[in-house]
Amino acid sequence: MVDLRSDTLTNPSPGMRRAMAEAVVGDEQKREDPTVIELEERAAALLGQEEAVYVPTATMANQIALRLLTEPGDELLTEASSHVIRYELGGPAVHSGLTVKAIETRDGRFNAEDVRDRIAPPGDFHVAPTRLLSFENTHNGGGGRVWPIGQFREVVAEARRHGLGVHLDGARLMNAAVAAGLPASEWGRECDTVTLCLSKGLGCPLGAVIATSRERGTNARRFKHLFGGAMRQSGIVAAAGIYALDHHVDRLAEDHANARRLAEGLLAAGIPIDLDQVETNFVQVDTTLLDMSTEEALARLRAEGVLLSYATRKGVLRAVTHMDVTADAIELAIAGAARALVDGARRPVEVGADAPTPY
Repeated sequence: MVDLRSDTLTNPSPGMRRAMAEAVVGDEQKREDPTVIELEERAAALLGQEEAVYVPTATMANQIALRLLTEPGDELLTEASSHVIRYELGGPAVHSGLTVKAIETRDGRFNAEDVRDRIAPPGDFHVAPTRLLSFENTHNGGGGRVWPIGQFREVVAEARRHGLGVHLDGARLMNAAVAAGLPASEWGRECDTVTLCLSKGLGCPLGAVIATSRERGTNARRFKHLFGGAMRQSGIVAAAGIYALDHHVDRLAEDHANARRLAEGLLAAGIPIDLDQVETNFVQVDTTLLDMSTEEALARLRAEGVLLSYATRKGVLRAVTHMDVTADAIELAIAGAARALVDGARRPVEVGADAPTPY
Protein backbone atom coordinates (compact mmCIF):
# COMPACT_ATOMS: atom_id res chain seq x y z
CA MET A 1 0.00 0.00 0.00
CA VAL A 2 1.08 3.56 -0.75
CA ASP A 3 -0.48 5.53 2.09
CA LEU A 4 -1.10 9.17 1.12
CA ARG A 5 -3.94 9.88 3.54
CA SER A 6 -2.03 12.36 5.70
CA ASP A 7 1.41 13.55 6.77
CA THR A 8 0.42 12.60 10.33
CA LEU A 9 1.22 8.98 9.41
CA THR A 10 4.99 9.29 9.68
CA ASN A 11 6.93 7.03 12.03
CA PRO A 12 9.86 8.38 14.06
CA SER A 13 13.12 7.78 12.18
CA PRO A 14 15.89 5.73 13.80
CA GLY A 15 17.81 8.92 14.56
CA MET A 16 14.77 10.48 16.17
CA ARG A 17 14.21 7.37 18.28
CA ARG A 18 17.81 7.52 19.49
CA ALA A 19 17.43 11.19 20.41
CA MET A 20 14.29 10.37 22.37
CA ALA A 21 15.95 7.48 24.19
CA GLU A 22 18.94 9.60 25.19
CA ALA A 23 17.02 12.77 26.18
CA VAL A 24 17.87 14.49 29.44
CA VAL A 25 14.59 14.99 31.30
CA GLY A 26 13.07 16.62 34.36
CA ASP A 27 9.68 17.67 35.67
CA GLU A 28 8.27 19.74 32.82
CA GLN A 29 5.36 21.00 34.88
CA LYS A 30 7.87 22.57 37.28
CA ARG A 31 9.91 23.99 34.34
CA GLU A 32 12.75 21.58 35.19
CA ASP A 33 12.99 19.63 31.94
CA PRO A 34 16.02 20.99 30.03
CA THR A 35 15.04 19.33 26.75
CA VAL A 36 11.59 20.93 26.78
CA ILE A 37 13.14 24.30 27.61
CA GLU A 38 15.58 23.98 24.70
CA LEU A 39 12.79 23.13 22.28
CA GLU A 40 10.69 26.07 23.48
CA GLU A 41 13.57 28.53 23.13
CA ARG A 42 14.39 27.32 19.65
CA ALA A 43 10.74 27.38 18.58
CA ALA A 44 10.25 30.94 19.83
CA ALA A 45 13.19 32.17 17.75
CA LEU A 46 12.07 30.14 14.74
CA LEU A 47 8.59 31.65 14.84
CA GLY A 48 9.63 35.23 15.52
CA GLN A 49 8.24 35.46 19.04
CA GLU A 50 9.60 35.94 22.56
CA GLU A 51 8.40 32.73 24.15
CA ALA A 52 7.04 29.33 23.14
CA VAL A 53 5.10 26.74 25.13
CA TYR A 54 5.31 23.03 24.33
CA VAL A 55 1.96 21.22 24.37
CA PRO A 56 0.76 17.73 23.38
CA THR A 57 -1.23 18.69 20.27
CA ALA A 58 -1.68 21.47 17.73
CA THR A 59 -5.40 21.55 18.47
CA MET A 60 -4.60 22.40 22.09
CA ALA A 61 -2.11 25.03 20.93
CA ASN A 62 -4.71 26.68 18.69
CA GLN A 63 -7.36 26.68 21.39
CA ILE A 64 -4.98 28.17 23.94
CA ALA A 65 -4.23 30.93 21.44
CA LEU A 66 -7.92 31.74 20.94
CA ARG A 67 -8.42 31.83 24.71
CA LEU A 68 -5.45 34.15 25.16
CA LEU A 69 -6.67 36.73 22.66
CA THR A 70 -10.41 36.90 23.36
CA GLU A 71 -13.12 37.06 25.97
CA PRO A 72 -16.35 35.01 26.03
CA GLY A 73 -18.91 36.49 23.65
CA ASP A 74 -16.30 37.80 21.21
CA GLU A 75 -16.34 36.94 17.52
CA LEU A 76 -13.63 34.99 15.70
CA LEU A 77 -13.12 35.72 12.01
CA THR A 78 -11.47 33.01 9.92
CA GLU A 79 -11.66 31.09 6.64
CA ALA A 80 -14.62 28.73 6.34
CA SER A 81 -12.61 25.51 6.16
CA SER A 82 -10.03 26.48 8.77
CA HIS A 83 -8.92 23.75 11.13
CA VAL A 84 -9.72 25.86 14.19
CA ILE A 85 -13.44 25.82 13.40
CA ARG A 86 -13.90 22.71 11.28
CA TYR A 87 -11.78 20.03 12.94
CA GLU A 88 -11.45 21.09 16.56
CA LEU A 89 -14.84 19.90 17.81
CA GLY A 90 -16.36 23.30 18.53
CA GLY A 91 -13.37 24.31 20.62
CA PRO A 92 -13.79 28.08 20.11
CA ALA A 93 -17.27 27.86 21.69
CA VAL A 94 -16.38 25.30 24.35
CA HIS A 95 -13.08 26.74 25.58
CA SER A 96 -13.45 30.46 24.85
CA GLY A 97 -17.16 31.16 24.40
CA LEU A 98 -16.64 32.53 20.89
CA THR A 99 -18.96 32.97 17.98
CA VAL A 100 -17.47 32.46 14.53
CA LYS A 101 -17.85 34.35 11.27
CA ALA A 102 -16.45 32.50 8.25
CA ILE A 103 -14.88 33.81 5.05
CA GLU A 104 -15.62 31.53 2.09
CA THR A 105 -12.67 31.02 -0.28
CA ARG A 106 -11.48 28.46 -2.83
CA ASP A 107 -7.90 28.16 -1.63
CA GLY A 108 -7.97 29.25 2.02
CA ARG A 109 -6.61 32.73 1.35
CA PHE A 110 -8.61 35.94 1.70
CA ASN A 111 -7.83 39.62 1.25
CA ALA A 112 -8.06 42.81 3.28
CA GLU A 113 -11.47 43.69 1.83
CA ASP A 114 -12.85 40.31 2.91
CA VAL A 115 -11.82 41.11 6.47
CA ARG A 116 -13.02 44.72 6.43
CA ASP A 117 -16.45 43.76 5.11
CA ARG A 118 -17.06 41.20 7.86
CA ILE A 119 -16.02 43.12 10.96
CA ALA A 120 -18.94 43.87 13.25
CA PRO A 121 -19.76 47.60 13.44
CA PRO A 122 -17.91 49.10 16.42
CA GLY A 123 -20.20 50.07 19.26
CA ASP A 124 -23.15 47.98 18.03
CA PHE A 125 -24.32 46.26 21.20
CA HIS A 126 -26.67 43.99 19.26
CA VAL A 127 -23.88 41.88 17.76
CA ALA A 128 -20.79 40.10 19.05
CA PRO A 129 -17.69 42.30 18.66
CA THR A 130 -15.12 41.00 16.18
CA ARG A 131 -11.91 40.60 18.16
CA LEU A 132 -9.68 38.05 16.45
CA LEU A 133 -8.58 37.09 12.95
CA SER A 134 -7.11 33.61 12.42
CA PHE A 135 -4.99 32.48 9.45
CA GLU A 136 -3.88 28.97 8.44
CA ASN A 137 -0.57 28.52 6.60
CA THR A 138 -0.26 26.27 4.72
CA HIS A 139 -4.00 25.91 4.37
CA ASN A 140 -5.27 22.34 4.54
CA GLY A 141 -8.71 23.07 3.09
CA GLY A 142 -7.15 25.02 0.25
CA GLY A 143 -4.95 22.11 -0.76
CA GLY A 144 -1.72 23.06 1.01
CA ARG A 145 -1.57 26.57 -0.43
CA VAL A 146 1.00 29.03 0.90
CA TRP A 147 0.07 32.53 2.04
CA PRO A 148 2.19 34.99 -0.02
CA ILE A 149 3.97 37.13 2.54
CA GLY A 150 2.93 40.41 0.91
CA GLN A 151 -0.76 39.47 0.90
CA PHE A 152 -0.43 38.16 4.45
CA ARG A 153 0.99 41.47 5.68
CA GLU A 154 -1.70 43.47 3.92
CA VAL A 155 -4.45 41.46 5.61
CA VAL A 156 -2.73 41.70 9.01
CA ALA A 157 -2.46 45.48 8.57
CA GLU A 158 -6.18 45.67 7.87
CA ALA A 159 -6.93 43.63 10.97
CA ARG A 160 -4.72 45.91 13.05
CA ARG A 161 -6.52 49.01 11.74
CA HIS A 162 -9.68 47.60 13.31
CA GLY A 163 -8.05 46.60 16.58
CA LEU A 164 -8.18 42.86 15.95
CA GLY A 165 -5.83 40.32 17.46
CA VAL A 166 -4.11 38.02 14.96
CA HIS A 167 -3.49 34.28 15.29
CA LEU A 168 -1.63 32.05 12.84
CA ASP A 169 -2.41 28.35 12.80
CA GLY A 170 0.98 27.31 11.48
CA ALA A 171 0.50 23.56 11.75
CA ARG A 172 2.35 23.19 8.43
CA LEU A 173 4.20 26.52 8.55
CA MET A 174 7.55 24.87 7.83
CA ASN A 175 6.12 23.57 4.56
CA ALA A 176 5.21 27.15 3.69
CA ALA A 177 8.65 28.42 4.68
CA VAL A 178 10.48 25.81 2.58
CA ALA A 179 8.20 26.31 -0.42
CA ALA A 180 8.50 30.11 -0.32
CA GLY A 181 12.18 30.19 0.59
CA LEU A 182 11.47 32.41 3.59
CA PRO A 183 12.06 32.02 7.34
CA ALA A 184 8.94 30.98 9.25
CA SER A 185 9.42 34.12 11.37
CA GLU A 186 8.42 36.29 8.38
CA TRP A 187 4.83 35.20 8.99
CA GLY A 188 5.10 34.48 12.70
CA ARG A 189 6.31 37.86 13.90
CA GLU A 190 3.33 39.57 12.27
CA CYS A 191 0.98 37.80 14.68
CA ASP A 192 0.10 37.81 18.36
CA THR A 193 0.19 34.03 18.54
CA VAL A 194 1.49 31.36 16.17
CA THR A 195 1.34 27.60 16.47
CA LEU A 196 3.47 24.87 14.89
CA CYS A 197 2.61 21.16 14.73
CA LEU A 198 5.55 18.79 15.13
CA SER A 199 3.68 15.59 14.25
CA LYS A 200 2.81 16.36 10.62
CA GLY A 201 5.52 16.94 8.04
CA LEU A 202 8.22 17.18 10.72
CA GLY A 203 7.69 13.54 11.63
CA CYS A 204 7.40 13.63 15.43
CA PRO A 205 5.15 11.14 17.25
CA LEU A 206 3.34 14.01 19.00
CA GLY A 207 3.68 17.59 20.13
CA ALA A 208 3.18 21.20 19.10
CA VAL A 209 4.20 24.66 20.25
CA ILE A 210 2.40 27.95 20.70
CA ALA A 211 4.63 31.02 20.41
CA THR A 212 3.75 34.49 21.61
CA SER A 213 4.97 37.40 23.72
CA ARG A 214 6.60 36.78 27.09
CA GLU A 215 3.60 38.28 28.89
CA ARG A 216 1.09 36.10 27.05
CA GLY A 217 3.41 33.12 27.47
CA THR A 218 2.75 33.18 31.21
CA ASN A 219 -0.98 32.91 30.59
CA ALA A 220 -0.40 30.29 27.91
CA ARG A 221 1.28 28.07 30.50
CA ARG A 222 -1.67 28.55 32.82
CA PHE A 223 -4.13 27.57 30.07
CA LYS A 224 -1.94 24.62 29.12
CA HIS A 225 -2.37 23.30 32.65
CA LEU A 226 -6.08 24.20 32.72
CA PHE A 227 -6.68 22.37 29.43
CA GLY A 228 -4.93 19.25 30.75
CA GLY A 229 -1.73 19.65 28.78
CA ALA A 230 0.85 19.86 31.56
CA MET A 231 3.26 16.93 31.49
CA ARG A 232 6.13 15.53 33.54
CA GLN A 233 9.29 14.07 31.92
CA SER A 234 8.17 15.16 28.49
CA GLY A 235 11.72 15.81 27.30
CA ILE A 236 11.51 12.30 25.87
CA VAL A 237 9.10 13.55 23.22
CA ALA A 238 10.43 17.13 23.08
CA ALA A 239 13.73 15.60 21.97
CA ALA A 240 11.91 14.42 18.85
CA GLY A 241 10.96 18.04 18.15
CA ILE A 242 14.56 19.22 18.46
CA TYR A 243 15.71 16.40 16.19
CA ALA A 244 13.03 17.36 13.65
CA LEU A 245 14.12 21.00 13.60
CA ASP A 246 17.69 19.86 12.96
CA HIS A 247 16.99 17.15 10.37
CA HIS A 248 13.47 17.29 8.95
CA VAL A 249 12.90 20.88 7.82
CA ASP A 250 15.00 21.19 4.66
CA ARG A 251 13.92 17.71 3.55
CA LEU A 252 10.31 18.96 3.24
CA ALA A 253 11.39 20.02 -0.25
CA GLU A 254 11.48 16.30 -1.11
CA ASP A 255 7.83 15.96 -0.12
CA HIS A 256 6.96 18.95 -2.28
CA ALA A 257 8.86 17.48 -5.23
CA ASN A 258 7.08 14.16 -4.75
CA ALA A 259 3.71 15.92 -4.70
CA ARG A 260 4.56 17.73 -7.93
CA ARG A 261 5.64 14.46 -9.57
CA LEU A 262 2.44 12.79 -8.36
CA ALA A 263 0.30 15.60 -9.74
CA GLU A 264 2.05 15.59 -13.11
CA GLY A 265 1.86 11.81 -13.34
CA LEU A 266 -1.83 11.73 -12.53
CA LEU A 267 -2.53 14.44 -15.07
CA ALA A 268 -0.58 12.58 -17.74
CA ALA A 269 -2.60 9.45 -16.93
CA GLY A 270 -5.84 11.29 -17.68
CA ILE A 271 -6.87 12.27 -14.14
CA PRO A 272 -7.83 15.97 -14.00
CA ILE A 273 -5.40 17.82 -11.70
CA ASP A 274 -4.95 21.56 -11.18
CA LEU A 275 -1.16 21.85 -11.19
CA ASP A 276 -1.32 25.47 -10.00
CA GLN A 277 -2.80 24.19 -6.74
CA VAL A 278 0.24 22.01 -5.96
CA GLU A 279 2.50 24.32 -3.97
CA THR A 280 3.58 22.04 -1.13
CA ASN A 281 2.76 18.42 -0.21
CA PHE A 282 -0.94 18.26 -1.16
CA VAL A 283 -2.52 17.03 -4.39
CA GLN A 284 -6.30 17.28 -4.83
CA VAL A 285 -8.40 15.04 -7.06
CA ASP A 286 -11.88 16.28 -7.97
CA THR A 287 -13.84 13.06 -8.44
CA THR A 288 -16.85 14.89 -9.89
CA LEU A 289 -14.71 15.44 -13.01
CA LEU A 290 -14.28 11.66 -13.16
CA ASP A 291 -18.04 11.12 -12.94
CA MET A 292 -17.79 9.11 -9.72
CA SER A 293 -18.34 9.70 -6.03
CA THR A 294 -15.48 10.15 -3.58
CA GLU A 295 -16.54 6.89 -1.91
CA GLU A 296 -16.28 4.96 -5.17
CA ALA A 297 -12.95 6.58 -6.02
CA LEU A 298 -11.54 5.71 -2.59
CA ALA A 299 -12.65 2.10 -2.97
CA ARG A 300 -11.14 1.80 -6.45
CA LEU A 301 -7.86 3.33 -5.28
CA ARG A 302 -7.67 1.07 -2.24
CA ALA A 303 -8.17 -1.98 -4.47
CA GLU A 304 -5.09 -0.87 -6.40
CA GLY A 305 -3.00 -0.28 -3.28
CA VAL A 306 -3.31 3.50 -3.04
CA LEU A 307 -4.81 5.25 0.01
CA LEU A 308 -6.16 8.80 -0.25
CA SER A 309 -8.47 10.69 2.08
CA TYR A 310 -11.36 13.12 1.85
CA ALA A 311 -10.44 16.75 1.31
CA THR A 312 -12.41 19.58 2.87
CA ARG A 313 -14.46 20.35 -0.23
CA LYS A 314 -17.21 17.92 -1.15
CA GLY A 315 -16.37 15.71 -4.11
CA VAL A 316 -12.61 16.14 -3.68
CA LEU A 317 -9.96 13.70 -2.45
CA ARG A 318 -6.48 14.58 -1.34
CA ALA A 319 -3.08 12.91 -1.45
CA VAL A 320 -0.54 14.13 1.08
CA THR A 321 3.14 13.31 0.64
CA HIS A 322 5.43 12.89 3.64
CA MET A 323 8.81 11.56 4.72
CA ASP A 324 7.68 7.92 4.71
CA VAL A 325 6.65 8.08 1.04
CA THR A 326 9.57 7.60 -1.34
CA ALA A 327 9.93 8.67 -4.96
CA ASP A 328 9.50 5.02 -5.96
CA ALA A 329 6.25 4.84 -3.99
CA ILE A 330 5.00 7.88 -5.91
CA GLU A 331 5.50 6.00 -9.18
CA LEU A 332 3.54 3.07 -7.78
CA ALA A 333 0.78 5.48 -6.70
CA ILE A 334 0.59 7.01 -10.18
CA ALA A 335 0.29 3.60 -11.81
CA GLY A 336 -2.26 2.40 -9.26
CA ALA A 337 -4.37 5.52 -9.57
CA ALA A 338 -4.36 5.26 -13.35
CA ARG A 339 -5.63 1.68 -13.13
CA ALA A 340 -8.24 2.64 -10.52
CA LEU A 341 -9.62 5.84 -11.97
CA VAL A 342 -8.99 5.59 -15.72
CA ASP A 343 -8.23 2.11 -17.02
CA GLY A 344 -10.59 0.19 -14.74
CA ALA A 345 -13.14 2.87 -14.02
CA ARG A 346 -15.97 0.78 -15.48
CA ARG A 347 -15.19 -2.35 -13.48
CA PRO A 348 -17.50 -2.93 -10.51
CA VAL A 349 -16.01 -2.35 -7.08
CA GLU A 350 -17.35 -2.75 -3.55
CA VAL A 351 -17.81 0.63 -1.89
CA GLY A 352 -17.21 0.48 1.86
CA ALA A 353 -17.74 2.92 4.68
CA ASP A 354 -14.11 3.96 5.06
CA ALA A 355 -13.92 7.67 5.90
CA PRO A 356 -10.33 8.89 6.31
CA THR A 357 -10.02 12.16 8.19
CA PRO A 358 -8.59 15.28 6.53
CA TYR A 359 -6.31 16.59 9.30
